[in-house]
Order: sequence, then structure tokens, then C-alpha cells
Amino acid sequence: MQDRELYRQLLGLLPPWSVDEVKLDIDGKRVDVFVGHPDGLKWPCPICRKEFPLKDHSDERAWRHLDTCQCKTYLHAKPPRVNCPEHGVRQVILPWAEDMARFTAVFERFAIDVLQECSIFGAAEILNISWDEAFHIMCKAVNRGLGRKDDSVPSLMGIDEKAIAKGQQYMTIVDDIQKGIVDYVGETRTKDCLKNYFKTKSIENLAKIKAIATDMWEPYISAIKECIPGGEEKIVFDKYHVLTYLGKAVDDVRKEENKTLKAEGIDLLNGTKYLWLYNEENIPSKSKEYFDVLKSLNLKTGRAWAIKELFREFYEYSYAAWAERFWKRWNNWATHSRLIPIVEAARTLGRHIKNILTYFRHPITNATSEGLNSKIQTIKKQSYGFSNPDHFEKAIYFHCGGLDLYPVSHGIP
Repeated sequence: MQDRELYRQLLGLLPPWSVDEVKLDIDGKRVDVFVGHPDGLKWPCPICRKEFPLKDHSDERAWRHLDTCQCKTYLHAKPPRVNCPEHGVRQVILPWAEDMARFTAVFERFAIDVLQECSIFGAAEILNISWDEAFHIMCKAVNRGLGRKDDSVPSLMGIDEKAIAKGQQYMTIVDDIQKGIVDYVGETRTKDCLKNYFKTKSIENLAKIKAIATDMWEPYISAIKECIPGGEEKIVFDKYHVLTYLGKAVDDVRKEENKTLKAEGIDLLNGTKYLWLYNEENIPSKSKEYFDVLKSLNLKTGRAWAIKELFREFYEYSYAAWAERFWKRWNNWATHSRLIPIVEAARTLGRHIKNILTYFRHPITNATSEGLNSKIQTIKKQSYGFSNPDHFEKAIYFHCGGLDLYPVSHGIP
């Protein structure tokens, strides 16, 4: 009698449910708890909640519960069924587990906490379950959380890509800049992929978007313009992508000049790639003297670097009008520099200057996206890579989606 009352308390069972029997297998380190209910009760239909007499029971099932005394613990029951005139024969809602679950709600809640702190492999070992079972709990939690989301849209949004594998395979990541969470994961980085996200939202909510930080990837730009009211005015080309774009142009100048110099037997630029990519104040102290020497030489790379460095002043202005004046002077210098990569980069920025200047109305960047990308990369490493993109997507939502992941406990503590 005492053991039944103990497990009734441990399981959090409330009337009409009670513990009928407890079987302890010391050698097998297993406890089986059998629960039942009195006869003659009426049960609510799981859909309309109207009560009807018991029709019959489903076959006996078992649910894994939290371990007790280092023994695996299983709850056994025959779920009652009712015959609802409107909805047919239905199994009643069980207070300890969700429909079709293999674990109690309490076990799943604990498993979710463990999964959030370590890899799936580590969680499976701690919980004493298989990798597949641990991943199944994660997937259920994500589906539960996504099902609870409404169609609200981040007012300040970041859109970025994430490489998922070799061979130019990318995902689209949409994040809420203010909350620092992932709002959407797309399987590709195509226009249709982003449009599919916007189609799940109402026009009224899409109109509430204030600004979108993104790079100059044309499919994203087209999707924003087509789907979001006034979308063209809300695009903010990410500050760091713009500066990185110029950095790449500097490196292209260095590569060409290095080839020319090496053909003449001069290896002056060998091993200097990252020096030219630094901002001036970030040059390592051990390399500063050598870099000052390089800058003093009449190198094309030095001129390209100076043009890149000057552009950083663009983001120091407080007003768009002053920044635009600076842009015109800078652009004139860059396009007349006779450094082909710099000229091409300046012309590209010129085609997008309208949405580079929107930064001064909405000073947002994709820094949140980059931070989330770093976290996503850690998730990928912990799982030794995901061969299935859908599995990777679920893991991103689980760790970065800010979702309500937990099952309803139905009164279980």
C-alpha cells in the first residue's frame, strides 16, 4: 500500500487515476507502475469535452518516466475510450502524457532541459535513451513550439544565409533583431524560399515591419520588394557586409599585384593578406612597423586599402544627407582609381546606395544574425554535422528559435 501511494505522489496522479500495482525488478534496475481507475465513470471527449460513458479501453501501453532510485521507471495503463456521437470513438486525454507519446510529460520536460545544455549524443547518454529517442523528443518539442507561434513578424528583421555543407549549399535564416532569436529557417537561399516565409504572414503584419537588415543578394531583395508593403524603403544593406565587400576588393587587388611582383622576383606581399583586411586601429602591434613600411611604398594594394579605410567614415555621420555628400566624393575617387576590383565594388555599391543610406533612418545591422550563425555553427559541430538538412533545421529552431517547447503537464508537477 505504501509503495502505491509513494508512486501516486511521484507520478502526480489525481483522481480518478490511482496506482494499482508496483513491480520492482532489482536485477534489471526497472520499476513498472500500473495505474487504473474506478468503474462507472464518464469521460470527456478529447475534442468537444462533452462527457460520455466508457466504451472500452485501448491496448495496454507503457510510458517511460523519470528514474526512481536509479531504476528505469515505466507507467502502464489501458487508455479509456468514449464513443462521441459527433466525433466518433476517441481515446480520452491522459493526464501524464501527450497523445501518441512514448514518454511522460515530466520526462519530456526534463529531456528538453538536458538537450538544451548538451549535444544529442550527450543527452541520450544522460537520459539513458537512444539517439533516435532523444532526437524524436527534440523534433516533437520544435513542432509543438512552431504550432504555438502566431503569424506575428519581427518589426526589425535580419535576413542572412548560412552555409550548411560543402558545394555551395546554404540555408536562409530570418531573425528577430530585438529578441535575438531565429524566426524562420529556409532550406535554400532562393527568392521562393524567402517568399514562402512571407506568405505565412498576413499583409497587415508584414506592413508593420520597420526595417530589414540584409546583404546585397538579389533573390532576397526581390522577395522583399514583392511581398512587403513599401519593402524597397525598408531594406537596410548590412554595414558589415558592405565593408566586407570592399575588403574583398582590396584582397583582389593584392592578389593581382602579388602575381606581378612575384614574376619580377619580389615577394613583398607574400603572407600579408590579413594585414590589408584589418582596420587601421586593429593592426597587431607586432606587425604595425612592417605594415607602416608597406603603406609607405607606392603599391596598388596600399591605395586600395586607403580607399577602403576612408569609406569607414561614411558610417560616422549622423544624417543621411551628409553621408550622401561624403559618398559622392568617395565614389569619385574610387571609380577613378584605375584599380579594377575597387572600381567594380564602388559601382556595385553605387547601384545600391539608396538602401545603404537607409542605415541612417534605421541603424540596424546583421550583428544579431552573425551571433546566431556562430551559435548555429556550434550546434553543427556538437552534432558532428547533419547529413539531413531537416535535422539541422530542427536543431536550429530548438536552440535558437525562442519557442515554447514544453509539453503541457496536465497537472503533473
